[in-house]
Amino acid sequence: MAAINQVKIFTGSSSEYLAKEIARFYGKDLGLSSVQRFSDGEMSPSFNESIRGCDVFIIQSTFPPADNMLELLLMIDGARRASAHYVTVVIPYFGYSRQDRKDKPRVGIGAKLVANLLTAAGADRLMTLDLHAGQIQGFFDFPVDHLEGTAIFVPYLKSLGLNNLLFASPDVGGVVRTRNVAKFFNAEMVICDKQRKRANEVATMQLIGDVTGADVVLVDDLIDTGGTMCKAAQLIMDKGAKSVRAIVTHPVLSGKAYDNINNSVLTELVVTDTIPLKQPCDKIKVLSVAELFAKAIGRIRDHESISSLFIKN
Repeated sequence: MAAINQVKIFTGSSSEYLAKEIARFYGKDLGLSSVQRFSDGEMSPSFNESIRGCDVFIIQSTFPPADNMLELLLMIDGARRASAHYVTVVIPYFGYSRQDRKDKPRVGIGAKLVANLLTAAGADRLMTLDLHAGQIQGFFDFPVDHLEGTAIFVPYLKSLGLNNLLFASPDVGGVVRTRNVAKFFNAEMVICDKQRKRANEVATMQLIGDVTGADVVLVDDLIDTGGTMCKAAQLIMDKGAKSVRAIVTHPVLSGKAYDNINNSVLTELVVTDTIPLKQPCDKIKVLSVAELFAKAIGRIRDHESISSLFIKN
């Protein structure tokens, strides 16, 4: 049987809060690293311990600013040049995943460009959570471990003991994601059909399905300004629902998002800690993904199945 290489876990600047928890659940300290910054903002990450022959895991979400992506790329390159045996990038929130196709003429495909950059930097494997579009996995020519937020959200929803659960997709594009959650409760689903004027601005919305007397759960992979989610919640309540809450993996929460959520009819917004909250909010409940990622790292180390971490219906 082949020997198992030593595992070392490192973090970029933006995800240190989460990486510490992942390392704690995994059972070891974070590796020593630092970032030197020049006066003009240029950065130079370095590993402050030997990683020769090690299986290196670098944890860094790639939400704005763009420095987070560049720092990750430089760390991957540094690990390669330091003779790491295997480099796995752990990106809890995969930035630019909304740009997964050409939806109008003369635009780039950001998700594919990020995939090319990670490959060029020397990554051997990617671990991430709830990509905006599952087909992004096909942008990579190396293994992608695509973890599912259902492992976090389903146990929480079951703990609430709601009797008349109904699931809702805030748009047509999220139907598959919503159905995937609804199946764990043998519940029905409805759809909020929206039309946009432009990015982050909803023009009209209508509800497909009956929500009368139901405890409705909106399902999405990310929430940005919160405009769509809050408008969908209001529409659902106007149509006779008993309550409405939302489960969303990645809390981007930009612009007036916190005001929108506070002023909405949502009972609660349940998110994960892939992105840190910019401010406290009584309506937002944060569930941690640290243990899920720690277990996944352990399974990769032991060459075991990652799919065993998925909740089975």
